[in-house]
Order: sequence, then structure tokens, then C-alpha cells
Amino acid sequence: MSRTVAGFDRLVVFVLGLVLVVGGAATGAWALNLLDDVGLPASSVPQQISTGPVTDAAGQPWWAYATAAGAVVLGLLGLWWLLAHIPHRGADALRLPGSSAAGALALDGDAAVAVAAQVIAEVPGVRSASGRMVSERGQLIAEMNVVADPEVDLVELDAAVVEVSRDLATVLSRSDVRGRVHVSIARSSKGLARVA
Repeated sequence: MSRTVAGFDRLVVFVLGLVLVVGGAATGAWALNLLDDVGLPASSVPQQISTGPVTDAAGQPWWAYATAAGAVVLGLLGLWWLLAHIPHRGADALRLPGSSAAGALALDGDAAVAVAAQVIAEVPGVRSASGRMVSERGQLIAEMNVVADPEVDLVELDAAVVEVSRDLATVLSRSDVRGRVHVSIARSSKGLARVA
């Protein structure tokens, strides 16, 4: 969810809350005959509420078109609101140091992390490795997923992960990128051919 959508949500909740509090207080003051105490003379406030204007409007020929148009607008607004709240974990191109008003240096973070994962995939006992750059709560994370055989040498795998992470940090040249490596150990070994 972007900051714009979060700001819009907060504004809408604040306005709705304010309307409900003021409306509830006004209704309570009206029901308890306390409007004179807040500076509104009783003669300026109706003693009964009539729904006649609403029922008269509902009988007009334009009413069906107006309600249909309102339903379409509210439906589109609701659809936009739902789509705006779909989590987007992907990261945009990374702006590198050295960028200025004259020009920007950018790097595809997904490609850099995918290459780092390919290096880890070459470690003996690693079945597969993949990687991508994600954004979580405003934090950039180089995320790699590794699947290894049960016989993998974990010390060697750890050393490879540390070295690749160091190289990736050098390539990205950004101190705000964090790393996360998920290592999954397969339940069984890959079937190796037996030699008789």
C-alpha cells in the first residue's frame, strides 16, 4: 500500500469519525432539548423530521438514473480502493550513488539478486536457488530462497551465502538494503544412480 493510499485512508476515517461524533452529539442534544444551551434557539430547530422530500424524489423519473450513476461511481471507487490495498512487494529500480540532477544511475535489483542466487546454486548439494528484491514496510530486502539436499555441507553453504551477500552489497552500493536467505532442506536426496 502506497503512502498516498494510506494518507487517503486516514483522511476518510478522520472525516467519517468527525461526522459521526458531531452528528451523534447534535442528535443527543436535540433529543434532550439541550440545543438552547449550545446557542441554537429551539424555534430554529424542527421538532419533527419528515421523510416527505425523499419519498417525493424517489417517485421522480430521474431517480432511477441518479441512483444507477451513484452506484456505478461508488462501485468504481470501491474497486479502486480494494486494488490499491493489494500488497505490492516488488521493488522499483534501485537508484545508485552518483545520481544527480544531470542524470540517474539505476540498477534492476531483481536481476542482481537473481545472479547472486545463481552463484549459490553452484554450491555442491544445492538443488535450486532464486532471488528477487522486495519492499516490505518501506525497507528494501534482497531475498533469496535456496533448496538443498539433506547431505549439503552447511558450513560450505553458509560461507557461500556470506560471500555472495558481501559481493551483492558491493554491487548495490546501498547501505539501506538488507538481506534475507531462506534455506530449505529437501526431505529426501535426489535419486543418484547406483553403480554395480
